Amino acid sequence: MFFFRMIFRSFSRQFKRRLLIAVTVCLSATVSVAMLGVVFDVGDKLNAELSTYGSNITVQPKADAVVNDLYNTGGDANSSASGTSESDPTTFLKESDAPKIKTIFWAFNITNFAPELNIHADVNCASESVDSSSCKASGVPIVGTWFAKTLHMDSGESTVAGMNGMRSWWKLDGSWPKDDSAQGLIGTTLASKLGVGKGDTVTLYKTTADGSRNKQRITITGIYDSGDSDNNAMYIPSSTTQVLANLPDSIDKIEVKALTTPDNDLARKASKNPNALTQDEWETWYCTAYPSSIAYQIEEVIPGSVAKQVRQVAALQGDVLQKTQAVMVLMTVLSLVAAAIAVANLMAASIGERGSELALLKAIGATDGAVSRLMLAETAVISLVGAIVGALLGSGVAQIVGHVVFGSGITMRPMVFVLVFVLLTLTVLIASFSSIRSILGLKPAEVLHGR
Repeated sequence: MFFFRMIFRSFSRQFKRRLLIAVTVCLSATVSVAMLGVVFDVGDKLNAELSTYGSNITVQPKADAVVNDLYNTGGDANSSASGTSESDPTTFLKESDAPKIKTIFWAFNITNFAPELNIHADVNCASESVDSSSCKASGVPIVGTWFAKTLHMDSGESTVAGMNGMRSWWKLDGSWPKDDSAQGLIGTTLASKLGVGKGDTVTLYKTTADGSRNKQRITITGIYDSGDSDNNAMYIPSSTTQVLANLPDSIDKIEVKALTTPDNDLARKASKNPNALTQDEWETWYCTAYPSSIAYQIEEVIPGSVAKQVRQVAALQGDVLQKTQAVMVLMTVLSLVAAAIAVANLMAASIGERGSELALLKAIGATDGAVSRLMLAETAVISLVGAIVGALLGSGVAQIVGHVVFGSGITMRPMVFVLVFVLLTLTVLIASFSSIRSILGLKPAEVLHGR
């Protein structure tokens, strides 16, 4: 009972100092929970955020990939036919194989994909509102693709894939075309050159491999600004492009957006030669969402294909993720160090003021261990209250960070709270170490006689 009375008296005295300890621990817990909560959840959110600026995996026919590697003509995997190539493709994949991408092991990490058939065609205007004599262009890049195509999988699930989600950074004046229609989008540069706008109709002419000349009327539903050379192109449904070029069920590229794990040494080793992996390494790599493992699985389901990660995008995702996590972990460490210093100083000051009280306890028979436990119990109770309040505040701060930066909340994992409480416990114990040593060095006779 005596020790309980002493604890009660201790809480009633030096209120400000104890409040400062609680506030210090609370602030440290707030920062730690918020930062570690974001660290544990930031990977998928950063990947999702960065993937809005382009695909991170591209799939193409194996023959094209060999030529690109041999002559270094691949360029940026995100560029369409409007970018670098001035000739039509000669090797193709089957458009009907594209939905198989959603059947791989990491299907749920595939957030979107869009097949492309890149050709060139002559364009004449067919609208009464446009001077057809000046509205002509030859060799215009035409990209046949999906815009928002609904796919019904064999598993019974449905998914929507297409450029509507792949080109979210485009500035679009108008509306997206419908799939399997005679509608299309036109880039700002080409629209200005032809003098056409949304609602106008143009006619595409294409000489096919067998020498026939096909034509297709296209109604412009929107004008897009991509901010690059893609503004010289037109985007129309893939089925319409295939009819125009007489290339049924043909595509020459698939752009894929996937949520991935940043590369490490294992992923880099596997990207060079998966066959060089041991069985354990193979299982770890295959069952981790590395860009290279997802690309490998895509190659498994699409015959005659080569899937490659877009190095610029993959490297950017990994670098940004690692740097963001490093900054947040550093802030957590600094907050814990600051808390340790503050708690140590406050406890030292408290023991200095209560020297006679502690000496009296030792004089009447309290052991060094009992007095130390008393001080640790006080500090533990105060720190626990501060940690609980700080954990609640930290969860709120994490949600604010999530909504401000990523536009969605942060999923707070239980591991975050467990880790923070363990770290704070260690911090308080380390901070209390010097104070406990001073308690052990107290000599009751000298303190009580004022010496």
